[in-house]
Amino acid sequence: MAQSVAQPTSTPTAVPAKLAIGAIAPWAVFFGILMLVLLYFVGAEQGATSLLSGSTVHEWLHDGRHLLGFPCH
Repeated sequence: MAQSVAQPTSTPTAVPAKLAIGAIAPWAVFFGILMLVLLYFVGAEQGATSLLSGSTVHEWLHDGRHLLGFPCH
């Protein structure tokens, strides 16, 4: 009876996918602007630079302001 010997095989190495900066840039700009708008509403809305009248936005974001360290009153 013949015995077979397993030959070592080479395993393929993983190659990271290449992303073009042109594909990422529009999304990075979009999310950057979105984060700046959110930061404005949490940190500065209903203050000296208020865009909306009333206190509705202030009351919705009140606890978040204190959590992030923004004074609001």
